[in-house]
Amino acid sequence: MREPIRRPPHRGVLLLVQAWVVLVLVVPLLALAWTVLQRPAETFAALIAPEALRALWMTVQVTVASLVLATVFGVAAAIVLVRHRFFGRSALDALVEMPLAVSPVMTGLSFVLVFGRPGWLFPYIDQLGLRIAFAWPGVLLATLFVTLPFIVREVGLVLAELGEDEELAAATLGATTWQTFWRVTLPNIRHGLGTGAVLTVARALGEFGAVLVLGGAIAGRTSTATTFVHTALEERQVAAAYGMALLLAAITAALLVVLRRLERT
Repeated sequence: MREPIRRPPHRGVLLLVQAWVVLVLVVPLLALAWTVLQRPAETFAALIAPEALRALWMTVQVTVASLVLATVFGVAAAIVLVRHRFFGRSALDALVEMPLAVSPVMTGLSFVLVFGRPGWLFPYIDQLGLRIAFAWPGVLLATLFVTLPFIVREVGLVLAELGEDEELAAATLGATTWQTFWRVTLPNIRHGLGTGAVLTVARALGEFGAVLVLGGAIAGRTSTATTFVHTALEERQVAAAYGMALLLAAITAALLVVLRRLERT
């Protein structure tokens, strides 16, 4: 196959793209950073306040739990969708994409109608003494929904590109299913898994709509870093809101740097 001809883009198109990126991305971030740097002591004091630290800790907990569960079920789903053929496969494959298209706010409301006080499953959950809506499990459930596609899609793309030759060879040599997975499949999908994991963490850190509706943003219980920003703005705590927003932006930027390095390896 012939290499594509590499040539610089048209100057007008290049300027248009650069102006668009600067307008919708660089300028808002610079404005946020400049606002925070105007009063660094006040911002730092707001970020180390107990309420802000609890919100950050909630975000860390939910993100780690989401990453673990998304990795386990995402890899399993990718293998099932790529390596197997069964009735309903196309429908399942399409459902995996749904979180990318559905509004997070609508997602949170839908979960409330299932697990909340007027929900279908609430009587059974209540008998067990469990709380999902407006509790930590609800925040986790909302985050799991919005992060569902990333590991499934990234690992699935790698599996489809690799094919089954190495796995079939391992099976022919007497390897069990688990041995084939640990020694052949998992090492081969590590880059796709790493990319999906980074995207999952970034999405979990930034989720707001579904977490707000299903979790309720209860201070000290279900408030996350993003809902903390929302609440702080409503209460005119500008330094806390802008500081937390900038912190989340910095973490996300660091994750994107990691993602770019993974793509180059």
